[in-house]
Parts: sequence; C-alpha cells; structure tokens
Amino acid sequence: MSDDVSLDARIQAFREWLEEWYHGLYHGMIEHPAFDKIEHEAEDVQDVFFFACFADAFGIPSPVSYYTVELLPYLAEDFEKWERRMWDRESLLERKGQQYHF
Repeated sequence: MSDDVSLDARIQAFREWLEEWYHGLYHGMIEHPAFDKIEHEAEDVQDVFFFACFADAFGIPSPVSYYTVELLPYLAEDFEKWERRMWDRESLLERKGQQYHF
C-alpha cells in the first residue's frame, strides 16, 4: 500500500513539474514576446500624444501647448518619464528598428 501512495505522489509531482514546464515554455515563446510588443506600441502611442501636447519641452513651438498645459498636473508623473525616455532615445528610427529587429 505504501508503494501505491508513493507512486501516486510521484506521478502527481511529475504532472505538476510538467505543467510548470509547459507553462514556462508557452510564456517564453508566445506570451512574453506579445506582451513586449504591446508595451512598446503603447509607449509609442503615449509618446506621440505627449509630443503633440508638449512639443515646447523640446523647443518646438506649438499653439496646442497653450491649451494642453492644463493637463500637466494630471500627467506630471508620466510627463517626467516621457521626457526622460525621449532624451535617452537616439531617434524614433532606432526605436522602431529595435522593435522590428532591423
């Protein structure tokens, strides 16, 4: 009887290990790259929005900035991250090249 219990426990442990291994394989091959692309695309959309609203931060005069300055208190935390990200970036072409492996 003790052999049956240990055999059942070993089979259950093997099934749990196999399930974890398959989940890791699926996540590494399918989920993670998809999440990564979605995050990069969301950052790009956010960058375009912030650049359209706050182009004055980079010395480009924009009449829209006068009206969008009212949004700054609500977007201050994201604005700092965006400004830092934009100054660190070499160019938009470099970003897209990394995203699509050019």
